[in-house]
Amino acid sequence: MGCASDMKSSTSGYDEGRTSNRIAPASLYDRLGGKPAITAVIDDFVGRVAADNRINGKFVNANIPHLKMMLVEQVCQASGGPCTYTGPDMKTIHAGMQITNEQFDALVGDLVESLNNFHVGEREKEEILSVLGPMRKDIVTAM
Repeated sequence: MGCASDMKSSTSGYDEGRTSNRIAPASLYDRLGGKPAITAVIDDFVGRVAADNRINGKFVNANIPHLKMMLVEQVCQASGGPCTYTGPDMKTIHAGMQITNEQFDALVGDLVESLNNFHVGEREKEEILSVLGPMRKDIVTAM
């Protein structure tokens, strides 16, 4: 019959009372590929939105380079990256745009297509979409 000291020696690397040396899981930002990958997805996404007749009318007067920069900042920050979103809150920026649930869903669909185009994993897609979901209440202002 073994004793406690035999058990401790048979569990290599086990030190009672010490913290684990495990590496912290990678942030969503890192799993996405960092800012260059986020920028590539946003470029693709904005192109899809521009071609999407269901929603492109909402962006006719948009400053596209600025929009892309704000979206990159937003996704970078939301995914745990080193960026800080410097734009206005969602309610303020979308005030008066009369965006419907259908238009919001179209935008999300375009984003999913861009994420699929870059072979973003299901887990990462779900995490990104879970950040967007709560924004619906501030973006959708029309029925």
